[in-house]
Parts: sequence; structure tokens; C-alpha cells
Amino acid sequence: MGAGARGRNPFASWWPLLLIVALAAVLVAERFLFPDELAPFGAQREMMDTLVSISLYARDEDEAHTAMETAFARMADVVAIASIHDPNAEAARLNDTGRLADPSPELIEILEAAIGFFAATKGAFDVTIEPLLSLWQYDPNVELQFWELDTAAQQEAIEAARRLVGSDRMLIQGEPPTIELAPGMQINLGGIAKGYVVDQGIEALCESGIDHALVDAGGDIAAVGGKPGGAPWEVALRDPEGQADEIVRFELRDGAIATSGNYLRYYDPEAQVGHIMDPRTGFSAYVASSATVIAPSCTEADALATAVFVLGPAEGLAVINKLERVEAMLLGYDDPSEIARSAGLDRYEVRKKDGT
Repeated sequence: MGAGARGRNPFASWWPLLLIVALAAVLVAERFLFPDELAPFGAQREMMDTLVSISLYARDEDEAHTAMETAFARMADVVAIASIHDPNAEAARLNDTGRLADPSPELIEILEAAIGFFAATKGAFDVTIEPLLSLWQYDPNVELQFWELDTAAQQEAIEAARRLVGSDRMLIQGEPPTIELAPGMQINLGGIAKGYVVDQGIEALCESGIDHALVDAGGDIAAVGGKPGGAPWEVALRDPEGQADEIVRFELRDGAIATSGNYLRYYDPEAQVGHIMDPRTGFSAYVASSATVIAPSCTEADALATAVFVLGPAEGLAVINKLERVEAMLLGYDDPSEIARSAGLDRYEVRKKDGT
């Protein structure tokens, strides 16, 4: 063997490969140690007769777009299950037949949660309220609308409808499960489904790798992760007598907030019959002008805001104070400036620079 062969470095041919591996390691380390800066993105869609918006932070537009499309699709799937107006939806088919075999896990989850809230609020929240709500709907085929009838006629019809109401009479049993309603009973998921839809949107975003997001469905709001850097998301509570004015701002990092009120939607042209009914009486609830609830999930916040609105300040806060990580604020009916707060609400309130 010649001297040149004996003096050659046996590792010389490995240097290019080692260099490539080293550069790849540097790029990977840079990706994890110095990731791209998060940027804000957002999108809106019409859903559930309201505008649903997503706000999030992502590293690029493609990541944000994919996550938002996935979340909107997940939310639309739940709407297609929980609607009582779409004849193909599971909830509508349940109302039509009184029985639904092998329902989706989402509908079961919504109804089981609703039964729990019915018990916790002693009937102030009840998804089987549809027979009562139907009485107050505008009917073009009658001479007098229900709100135009005398009190005795109203009370008679309400008493008949109330015999068809009671979430504790819904049955979810068997494997695969079957949902059964008592004869004549019908459900309306308007007080809980929107919150559940928002929760599903947040869950889909998290599964897509998003750590900082907020979903707002017409005031039913859930947030995760706060904003990058630790700042919270801020949510304003409007004055029902002057929607341009803020009463208070709340901050959220992980959790949800929902507000119920009878000041925007009414059954009658004179705006005397609010759309939130007390299932225990069959009449509109008039003990508060709005009720706001902060809770770990939007499903909880949505249902409890409806229940607390029906119960009013004293009974409503009594329910809230028994629940962990749940707070509430109620505005008086005759005087919205009369504000009732749960004990721990102040930790969510945004303080101004002067401390107020």
C-alpha cells in the first residue's frame, strides 16, 4: 500500500453527512427554542341565528386557517344535531317521535347536562319547556294571540302545558342508549346548546394545537390560554338600557361567560312578553334584566345564566354560591343599576387605573 493511502483520514468521507446532521439539529433546536412569533387571526360565520367569531394566535396563516375551519366544522356538526327546527336534526326527530334510538354522543351529553342543571336549579332550567314556549309563539291562524287572551284562558292553557314539562321525566337508558320523552313532551335546547357548541369549538382549536383562543357566539364566550405573554381576554357587559355603554369588563384566561336577558327578544310587538320563560309558571321571567355567569365551561355558563335570570338575585346567587368556580352578576329588573354579585366575582372584574 502506498504512502498516500496510508495517510488518508478514514473519516473524511463522513464530514459532509455530519455537517448536514449538525445543521438539521441547529434548525430543530431553533424551532423549539426560538419559535416564530405568534400573530393574531380571526374569522366569523353565521350560525344559530347569530354571528360566531373565532379569535386566536398562531404562528402562520395556514395554521390559523386550518384550525378555524376545523372548529367551525365541529360547531356546525353540533348545530345539525341539536336544532329543533331542522327536520333532519336529532333533536327535531326526538320531538317528532318522542323516542330516539342510538343518538349521537353529543346529544346525550347535552341532555345529561341539562338534567343535572334541572336538578341543581330546582326546575328553573328545563329543556322540556317547549310546550310552554309554543303557547306564546305567533300563530297566524287565530283571531287572538296568546298574549292577548285574558288571564284565566292563559292560565288554563299553561296548566295543561305544564303537565308535559319536566326534565326529570326524560329517560336515557340502554346500550346503545335510547332517549325517550313522555307523551306530548318536547325539548328546546336554546338555553344550553349554544354554550355546548362554543365548548366544542374551543376543544377543536386545542386539538389543532392552538394554545390561545376565544370563541364568541352572540355573547356566549369561551376562552383558552389568555393572550400570549399572559394578558387575559377581556369581555364587556353592556348596559341593557343603553347597549353602547359598558357596565363592567371581565377578564378570562381559561373559562367561559354567558349572559341571559329579556331586553332584546320578545314574543309580542309591544315588547311585553320576553323570550325567557319561567318553566315553573309558564310566564316570562321578570325578576332581573340580565344575568351573567362565569364558569369553567360555556355549557355551564349558558344554562346557569338562563336559570339565574329566572330565579332572580336572591335565589339565583344562592344556587351559584353552592357551585365551585362559578360566579354571577345580576342586574335588577326595575332598576338595572341595582347590581347583585356573587362572592368571588371581583377576581374577574377588570379594574381601571384608578382602582375602580
